[in-house]
Amino acid sequence: MNSMRRFLRRLAMLVRRERYGNELEEEMAFHCEQAERDFVEGGMPAEAAHYAAKRQFGNATRLKERSHEVVVFRMESVVQDLRFALRQLGRNPGFAITAILILALGMGASVAIFAFVDAALLQPLPYRNPSRLMAVDESSAMFPQANLSRYDYDDWKRMNHSFESLEVYGGGGFLLKTASGAVPIPVARVSDGFFKTLGVKPILGRDFLPGEDQPGKGKVVILPYGTWMKRYGGRRDVIGKQIDLNDGVYTIVGVLPRSFTFAPRGNAEMWLPLGDRNGCETRRSCHNLDGIGRLRPGVNSAAALADLKTIAATLEKEYPSSNRGQSASVIPLTELIVGKVRPILLTLLAGAGLLLLIACVNVACLLLVRSESRRREIAVRGTLGATPMRLMRQFVTEGLLLAVAGCAAGLLVGAGMMSLMLRLIPAQNAAFVPFLERVGLNGHAGWFAAGVALLAALLLSALPALRLARQDLHEGLADGGRTMAGRLWRRLGANLVVVELAVAVVLLAGAGLLTKSFYRLLHVEDGFDPAHLATVQVMVPPNLYTKNGEMDGLVHEIVGRVSALPGVESAGLTTDLPVGCNCDTDWIRLAGKPYHGEHNEVNERDVSPGYLKTLKARMVEGRWFTEDDDAKHPQVTVINEALAKKYFPGEDPLGKMIGDDALSPKSMREVVGVVANIREGALDQEMWPAEYLSLLYNPDRYFAVVARTRSDANALLPDMVKTLHRINPDMGVFGEISMMDQIGSSQTASLHRFAAWLVTGFAVLALVLSVVGLYGVIAYSVSQRTREIGVRMALGAQRSSVYKLVMSEAGRLIVAGLVVGLAAAMGAATLMEKLLFHVAAWDAPTLGAVAVVLALATLVASYLPARRAARVNPTEALRAE
Repeated sequence: MNSMRRFLRRLAMLVRRERYGNELEEEMAFHCEQAERDFVEGGMPAEAAHYAAKRQFGNATRLKERSHEVVVFRMESVVQDLRFALRQLGRNPGFAITAILILALGMGASVAIFAFVDAALLQPLPYRNPSRLMAVDESSAMFPQANLSRYDYDDWKRMNHSFESLEVYGGGGFLLKTASGAVPIPVARVSDGFFKTLGVKPILGRDFLPGEDQPGKGKVVILPYGTWMKRYGGRRDVIGKQIDLNDGVYTIVGVLPRSFTFAPRGNAEMWLPLGDRNGCETRRSCHNLDGIGRLRPGVNSAAALADLKTIAATLEKEYPSSNRGQSASVIPLTELIVGKVRPILLTLLAGAGLLLLIACVNVACLLLVRSESRRREIAVRGTLGATPMRLMRQFVTEGLLLAVAGCAAGLLVGAGMMSLMLRLIPAQNAAFVPFLERVGLNGHAGWFAAGVALLAALLLSALPALRLARQDLHEGLADGGRTMAGRLWRRLGANLVVVELAVAVVLLAGAGLLTKSFYRLLHVEDGFDPAHLATVQVMVPPNLYTKNGEMDGLVHEIVGRVSALPGVESAGLTTDLPVGCNCDTDWIRLAGKPYHGEHNEVNERDVSPGYLKTLKARMVEGRWFTEDDDAKHPQVTVINEALAKKYFPGEDPLGKMIGDDALSPKSMREVVGVVANIREGALDQEMWPAEYLSLLYNPDRYFAVVARTRSDANALLPDMVKTLHRINPDMGVFGEISMMDQIGSSQTASLHRFAAWLVTGFAVLALVLSVVGLYGVIAYSVSQRTREIGVRMALGAQRSSVYKLVMSEAGRLIVAGLVVGLAAAMGAATLMEKLLFHVAAWDAPTLGAVAVVLALATLVASYLPARRAARVNPTEALRAE
């Protein structure tokens, strides 16, 4: 088969050559005849005109050969150059493998990071005309982007003139009744036009009907594709099927496309219309929804924001008690979904680009060294008639060949790095990062890789070609030219190494700052001891424990049964776990203090007696909750230090009374204790004022169980789940995780970890490549100066002076690289300051450590050729020269 293909290719080439030859002969004959005719018309005899025309035209055979060379030589010479380049690389497999591996690492990192950047920042959101979609929310002094209340949403939708549609979405947990018991599932509640606004149509069944989101309407549900496949096997007869959720029977009316994702509710297993108002939605002051709107044609986001601010000001005047200080927020939906990851991805892309630069410079250095070793070959070829352009084209071909091979290997490395990076993202966070599904080797990544390969080819070809352009080919045949060429190489190679070292410093400094930032984030003061804490979430259906006192009994039973488990020291319940969010807030008013309608917003947490002690929170003054702090006794509260300092400055808060904005008798509670601040919000958020209420006073049906164990918290989790199921199998039990894992897998920690690990990986590779580059320069320099070193030693130079000679050359390069790199590192760190937590961009210990690490590594790399130089035998060196 292969021989047949070769025969057909040769036959086609022969046919093309014969056709070209015939056409060329016809053209030449035409010109000869034209010249002969002109001579005849000028009065010359026909025979004389014939020979004159031939003499004027010249040697036909030579002209034919030259014409053939002009047209045909390009393809043949390119093939020859490729064959020669392959032979050269085949003779030096170590060089070829090293160069391709270095390029593959640099290109692979760049392609992998670009795939994430492309999926998140370049590709549009998978909705109809996504640039017109806006995230719409309320805004206040403490919450620049706050949830909407359902009453405010109704008014905004009715009064605005900027949106052709304005919808809302919210979330929550429901219990799905199955044959094996109640299963907790996350759901999304949306207004009826939510999917129409996004431009998403169900692939099966129908969308929500207009008005189907109003209270008292039919209970229907739309399934995402994943739930349809997971729970119903992808059966098409699922439409019309009824399912039992915790607040009634719902009918499945539609199935969403497989490609549909919506990051703010990425883990939703079912989509429901808003329907009946829950407890929060019966009050204008309670905010639990987020908005999404599609702008009208000709309206921009600024005009829409001004429109909603006007409406908010009107509502503030109409409802001063609930809407004081409430304004509006309108940002592109893209910003809501990818705004937090944009700085991280751009930082990683810059890091990958720097790594790619080091890789290309390293391979260019290798090519330069190799071109120096081929000077005699180049000189011989030039003497035999090869033009400088012909010789340059050979180096260009080799550079292009290496770039293509490196790109191909880089695509494989990039695919592996993408897989690794995806595994770095915790599963519980991946659902809220929808662009991850689009990460891969697609057309955009292919074009990016091709562009990178082209730039690499230009760099790899340009340096050897420029080196050749400055070389006197005749010197390559003489011994004396070696020293001059060696000096030129040392200057050029030294400059390239300085660039490598400087870039490595930038990456190392970035990695050090991000790692230190991540460490401080995980070790920020929490106000409690997260070690040995096991947590489990619980949902109690509304049809259970409905009589007075039954929920109190459930709280006592859960705490008692969990506390009795082997190894458990104590247990407690809370409506919100620490290190979650500054949310679930309450507006308070202080009895006896001036009040002008302002919103004093604080975190509110309902906790069982013993919860704060289970956390090992520190009591500053006062007392803990007791079993008597229930509905039968006056309500009390424990506050944190932040609340005490803000609202009771210079006073003793114990005994002070706190209530709602009207100081209604039912809301009044006495401050009985002050605890040290507990971090309720995310790791990078400030400590907010917080108050803790007794869960026994008004038990919640959604809470978390926290147990402190003397052993591994993860080992206790299965027993906790079994115990809770034994209490009542109809309760929803889910989300079992240790507090340490909860903190480590939080969104804030995950983003910082992702950036720190990847930049550190880039920095390690950069350090290795730059050290290798420095070693190559110094080793080549030593090889070029072997005769000089031999003469020095023959004249009595000591080995120590040889060490000093080589190490001083390396030291100059190291110092230059460090100085340039540290200056660039401080500038780069300033650009990524938003990613740093409690670490300054010019953090001296980090920059100092980077300088020490790079200096030590490069000095070790320089010592090896220095030792080789010190061991030179003068006699052998002079004889070899």
